[in-house]
Amino acid sequence: MCNGTLRVQTYAARESAPVTNVRIRLRNADQPSAQEMEFFTDDEGNALDLELPAPPASLSLDENATQRPYSVWDLTADKEGYQTLTLNGLQLFAGQVTLAELELRPMQRLGAPAPLPDTFDVPPHHLYSPGSEASSSAPVQLCEPRVLTVPIIPETITVHLGKPAASAQNVTVSFRKYIANVASSEVYPTWPEQALRANIHAQISLALNRIFTEWYPSKGYNFNITNSTSYDQYYVHGREIFEPMERITDDIFNTYVRRQGTIEPYYTEYCDGKTVSCPGMKQWGTVDRANEGKNALQILRYYYGNDIEIVRTNNIQGIPQSYPGTALRRGDTGEAVRIIQRQLTRIAKNYPAFGNPGTDGVFGAATEASVKAFQKHFNLTADGVVGRSTWYKISYIYVSVKKLAELTSEGEKPTGSQNTITGSGYPGTPLRRGDRGASVEQVQFWLQQLAEFDPNLRDLAVDGIFGAGTEAAVKAFQTENGLTADGVVGRMTWDAIWDQYQSLESDINQSDNGYPGSPLRVGSRGDAVRKVQFWLRIAATNFSSIPSPAVDGIFGSGTEAAVKAFQRQFGLTADGVVGPATWQKLYEIYADVTNELLDPNQRPGTYPGTALRVSSTGRAVREAQFYLVLMSAYYPSVPRINIDGEFGPATETAVKAFQKLFGLTQDGVIGRATWDKLYQQSQVLRTSDGPVRAYRLLPWPGLTLAQGAQGVDVAWLQFLLEYIAYFYDEVQAPDGIDGIFGSSTKASLESFQREFGLPVTGTADEAAWDALTATFLSLAAAGSEQIAEAAGPEYPGYVMQLGSAGDAVMQLQILMNEVAMLYCTAEFVPVDGVFGESTEQAVRLFQEGLGLPVSGVVDRETWQRIYELLNQPIPGVCESCAE
Repeated sequence: MCNGTLRVQTYAARESAPVTNVRIRLRNADQPSAQEMEFFTDDEGNALDLELPAPPASLSLDENATQRPYSVWDLTADKEGYQTLTLNGLQLFAGQVTLAELELRPMQRLGAPAPLPDTFDVPPHHLYSPGSEASSSAPVQLCEPRVLTVPIIPETITVHLGKPAASAQNVTVSFRKYIANVASSEVYPTWPEQALRANIHAQISLALNRIFTEWYPSKGYNFNITNSTSYDQYYVHGREIFEPMERITDDIFNTYVRRQGTIEPYYTEYCDGKTVSCPGMKQWGTVDRANEGKNALQILRYYYGNDIEIVRTNNIQGIPQSYPGTALRRGDTGEAVRIIQRQLTRIAKNYPAFGNPGTDGVFGAATEASVKAFQKHFNLTADGVVGRSTWYKISYIYVSVKKLAELTSEGEKPTGSQNTITGSGYPGTPLRRGDRGASVEQVQFWLQQLAEFDPNLRDLAVDGIFGAGTEAAVKAFQTENGLTADGVVGRMTWDAIWDQYQSLESDINQSDNGYPGSPLRVGSRGDAVRKVQFWLRIAATNFSSIPSPAVDGIFGSGTEAAVKAFQRQFGLTADGVVGPATWQKLYEIYADVTNELLDPNQRPGTYPGTALRVSSTGRAVREAQFYLVLMSAYYPSVPRINIDGEFGPATETAVKAFQKLFGLTQDGVIGRATWDKLYQQSQVLRTSDGPVRAYRLLPWPGLTLAQGAQGVDVAWLQFLLEYIAYFYDEVQAPDGIDGIFGSSTKASLESFQREFGLPVTGTADEAAWDALTATFLSLAAAGSEQIAEAAGPEYPGYVMQLGSAGDAVMQLQILMNEVAMLYCTAEFVPVDGVFGESTEQAVRLFQEGLGLPVSGVVDRETWQRIYELLNQPIPGVCESCAE
């Protein structure tokens, strides 16, 4: 016997984060009596490579061999808080690396229905034990209607696990994972490199032909391809992947075969050539051709004709930037380097061991180290060079972690993504050539920042003047994003620019408030400096004492002078250095000016001199309303109002709610005491407590949703399905979140119901709605690879309230239960990581006992006061508490 290598890696959903300390049990299926092996994954989700016995490689190179050319193993992976995963029939070839890339799903909580077990049985390899099905043949004609006009490489592909008309499961998987799986299922990893490449080229092309021709959707099916070799090619859901297949797929996944003079991917018909014959490529024959010295293209031409060519496309759905054409390495600079740095920075939030490469556009030592760590973890050559395979693998992982994060409202700001709090609100009228002012400057800044990371966008000056350069930059953005390229910033263009800027910010910011972590001073450079300069320019439009610096990302003497003037204006130490206090005040003034809260040279928080009440109007009312809106984002008891400068009944109601919450006279009038408390509390929320992180759950609408329904309830249903589908391949994602209950939403809902053992009706009644919500919260609470083990003193940096979920909530629950154990004065709460009604009620009881505003919301003060209870002298022993 010889040896093969088994490499085990454990991940959360779609490689979005490693899962650590997973117990792996391994058994030789050929020797049931042999002792079971047990080992664990490390802090990066990796286990040590194992050398395990396998038959000689020569068996897999001989088409006439009758002995099985691989050994078979059964694997079980388990960890507390995650569902146990079993993989039976794992195949190991001599001299080859077998990759067991295990995606673990969080354990269900909160009464969510239990899904089907995570057990995958890998059948004998197709070449060793070919099925009775005949191979598929090339289609006689293109299906109609053909929707696509150019070939695309899809982000995902939906596979039907059976013949087209059979009642079988659909699974939606990464296209690259699909191809590596097909290659591992169809041919042996021991074959010559050029034979493997020829086969994988053919497998890619066949799949892309099905997608390009809309072959199955045009016939009414809700999938792209089947795993039946009678119709398509072999895919075994959940199987292990062989290292050569993954490596080659990563290199050529965006290539396909076509005939010269055509655009469509060629239907590359193939068969094993031993038990089944066909007019196309013979799989065993590719080994002979490779041994004759032919390369992959020559092998393909041998079987399909000399007019065959291999082309590469950058039309890749779901990958944000295309490969620049040449490898990036240490010493390189420019936009392509920035793109990789930005993506690695975001990925490092899920994989901290990769380090922070920075986002300065310079490929230095930190970037090289980050690239090497990434390559090592994802089984690429760890040379620190970003070639085609590394570029696209980084892009794929970035899309996975980013999209998953967006689904969970990562870093949600106090009032959501598009709001007045951040100064991002649409100005009300379109901006066009000839306009001037802060709104123009805002758009220019966003576009300038985006241009730093997208070479297709134009750089421009941030000067508040909408000239020819700004118009050209707007048109370039509109063209790239499928908007009408008229150079006018209307609502749709404004929102699109803002959304992309927010996406950029969430990638490169290392803290919730965006502070770069170290002070900025003369000599500093980069995006943080550019942001400070922009804020100073906005402040300068309202405060005559502040000069307006250039927005160039270079902290020079002009920027220092502007910072000192700003600091003097607002009573800060005038040292010209932007530390946390100056940073926070800059952001406050920027938001206040852009939201038109202040008169010229008026400092925020200045009492207007007379009380504000119903019928009052003006900027002072706008400022008070602004603070009330901020309060409503943190405290549900304060109703949401409009910022319009008119003190009406709605504003009066919000004032009374605020006064009740903070123990003030509830008269609905903003006198000195209420004004000061409003401003003081807004400062605490904006500087100390951090953003709110909570999910806004919608209750069942009271009627069963079915195909044909429309509206916000359908959109929420689609969101739940989209989120759950990220964790469960068996759940088919809907085709977007558009609020329209169409056939894809029905199919998605049916797949959820089927996976979780519910009646498969394709309609959302109350039971299905509650099951979706419970499953969503369960996954949200356990989405991290770490389960909270003990409550620590550190405030998590954001506010928790009804609808929050995750490790910080779990720590809070542990904390409150420890207090209850010591003092016997509080109710125990479930430690499930979800801020539900029982947790909210417990928080209210704590706040009432501690003399805090009874809001049910955990801000910094509530967190710290609860934690301090554990450090108080214990008044007595409670022998029954543990019971």
